[in-house]
Amino acid sequence: MAGAKEPGSGPGEYGGPYGQADPSAHQLRLFLALVDELHFGRAAKRVFMTQPAFSQQIRSLERRLGLELVDRTTRRVALTASGRALLPEARAMVEAADRLRQTAEQEAHAVSGCVVIGSLEAVTAMPPIPEVLEQLRSRCPHMDIQVLRTGFADFADALLQGEVDASFVFLPVPEGIQVQTLDSGPRCAVMAAHDPLASRGPLTLDQLSDRTFIGWSPRIPKVWRDFWSADPRPDGSPVRYSPHAVTDYESALSVIALGEGIEFPPDSARRLYPRPGVSYVDVSGLPPWTTALAWLPKNRDKPFVAALRQAVRTVLRRRGVTVAVPGR
Repeated sequence: MAGAKEPGSGPGEYGGPYGQADPSAHQLRLFLALVDELHFGRAAKRVFMTQPAFSQQIRSLERRLGLELVDRTTRRVALTASGRALLPEARAMVEAADRLRQTAEQEAHAVSGCVVIGSLEAVTAMPPIPEVLEQLRSRCPHMDIQVLRTGFADFADALLQGEVDASFVFLPVPEGIQVQTLDSGPRCAVMAAHDPLASRGPLTLDQLSDRTFIGWSPRIPKVWRDFWSADPRPDGSPVRYSPHAVTDYESALSVIALGEGIEFPPDSARRLYPRPGVSYVDVSGLPPWTTALAWLPKNRDKPFVAALRQAVRTVLRRRGVTVAVPGR
């Protein structure tokens, strides 16, 4: 068969594929069109090409493979034995390329949609979450990112019922939710400014054993209520709760200012929630707070959740944190 050799084609026009580029999906599509038509002119017209350009692409495909795929005569076009042998693989590669393109289109469409991210109280103001959100906006500039602030009583329901796609939370969380931890730090006590202990510190849990703790609404998951009230205390003694049952930190501060009880928030509450009538005091012996990104296992690989998780990993690695995603 006449024709110029491509560089590296080896001896003869079909001297083997060594050094050649892999066949392209485009060339394989043209080959399949030729298989369907068994006529160069009709196949070229079908794919909107001139016949010379079409023929050149088929010859290039044959050179790349190092095989003659079609038997050309003046009266007909037929597949060679090699062409018939490679036909199933050619179809499989084109179908795989079609699936790849379809998945990429779906991914691009999904990450350009809307994602609703939950924020437990003011947690999104705590490092590194603002950096994560900025990374997400940079990674997905066409995504509409909405942040929905939730209280203690509804943060888990918002996630479980699909009101948010993922949520930034404080640990612990109920069973059935997966998390990626972000940061941790010390906690403190918040009490009425006129409390005799308000000007002291650091305090111990023993010194606060006679203080009433502001009660949590039963709507709040028990695992969360117990952690944040340090119930039971290290010596096993139960916590005394006030009759008030709050669902958010703002409500708790109003009651605390009246001297009705105390709470053990993250130390960052000093900056995020300064209020007249309350004081923040250091306390030793409290387990640290931990922030995390939370999502439902079924949503783990959805494009917008995956993009958010990737943004978290990028920021944590930038900060020198070893990334591990525990399941819950």
